[in-house]
Amino acid sequence: MKTISSKMKLVVSSIGVLALVIFSSLLILETANAEVTVINDGEKETVKTQANTVNELLKEVGIVVGQHDKISHTSDTEITDGMKITYKDSTHVTVAINGQEKEYYTFADTIGEFLQENHLSSSHDDVSHKPDEKITEGLTLSIDKAFQVAVNDGGNKQKLWYTGGTVQQLLKSNHISLNKPDRMNVDLNDQVSANTPIKIIRVKKAEDVVKEPLAFKTERKEDSSLAKGEERIISEGENGTVVKTYEVTKENGKEVGRELIAEEIKEESKTKVIAIGTKAPEQRTDLATLASTTKSNTALEKQPVAKQEQEPNGRVLHMTASAYTASCSGCSGFTTTGINLHANPGANVIAVDSSVIPLGTHVYIEGYGEYVAADTGGNIHGNRIDIHFSNKSAAMAFGRRSVKVTILD
Repeated sequence: MKTISSKMKLVVSSIGVLALVIFSSLLILETANAEVTVINDGEKETVKTQANTVNELLKEVGIVVGQHDKISHTSDTEITDGMKITYKDSTHVTVAINGQEKEYYTFADTIGEFLQENHLSSSHDDVSHKPDEKITEGLTLSIDKAFQVAVNDGGNKQKLWYTGGTVQQLLKSNHISLNKPDRMNVDLNDQVSANTPIKIIRVKKAEDVVKEPLAFKTERKEDSSLAKGEERIISEGENGTVVKTYEVTKENGKEVGRELIAEEIKEESKTKVIAIGTKAPEQRTDLATLASTTKSNTALEKQPVAKQEQEPNGRVLHMTASAYTASCSGCSGFTTTGINLHANPGANVIAVDSSVIPLGTHVYIEGYGEYVAADTGGNIHGNRIDIHFSNKSAAMAFGRRSVKVTILD
């Protein structure tokens, strides 16, 4: 009995020791496991591991880190209890800009985020995908880059963004329409580039109706009752009215052409009729007699005559006097009344405006003597007279001066 009891004590003692060893081992094992949080592309997982490094842990959880992937710790970082490891898998994207391809690896979630982080596009570019679309592995993205085109639309200058195409497509996309007469410096089917300035000339045609005076005509009729060289107005002329219609062409608002397309006479003009004298002059005896008298003329050519004691009676005119000779430019040597000045170089003759001093009138020129109005002149109008001299030097010496003229008869 004693032997059995001793054996039982030995067995119980052995079981106790074994239990203690097992408990201690379990306690040591539990203490060796570290608790680590792994965030894989946003998904969180908590694991207990005996791994010594981050690389060993990632292998345990089945994560293979690629060249372009993003991880919060280096692969040889030691594992510690409570550690948080973040891993994000990159997405491969191919971008074709104006046909030229380039590879990208991104962590963006949407097309818009990807373009923004890589500064690849502006709001004017044409992009094959919408900004809010999700990024997917192996995505190919096409971008047509926009450029500015200088457009001068009838003087309105602007710069338009365009990604390429024809002139017609550019105008249509910017709501620019052309009218039939408008012109451009390029053809509608030409391809547009950044070095293609476009100039539009806006052409407008309109009618302009205006009233204009219709000038009267002048008719000259010979009249044998008038002395040769005299004229008399029979009837005054009056302008009429004509309505003219023009087609006016304007380019960019400025008139460049005007064409008469219609004309209508609203009021006829009235012709001015002038009688032209053809009657040959008759030489008057008193004028011929005066032409042979040289006393006064001699005094005129040498020096002014002494003032008379008594002024002659008659109407007085204050006039501007000039001088001429029978041989002056354009002179025939015969007066309007028929006196031959070549034959009578000392004749006391003056040229007058016959409406002021009638031909044949005897006058007294203060300081110079008595004369007869026997001639007219093209430049003698109003209070003007031209005094005849026998030679050019005397006429030049007289020049032009003011004189007092008394009408004697």
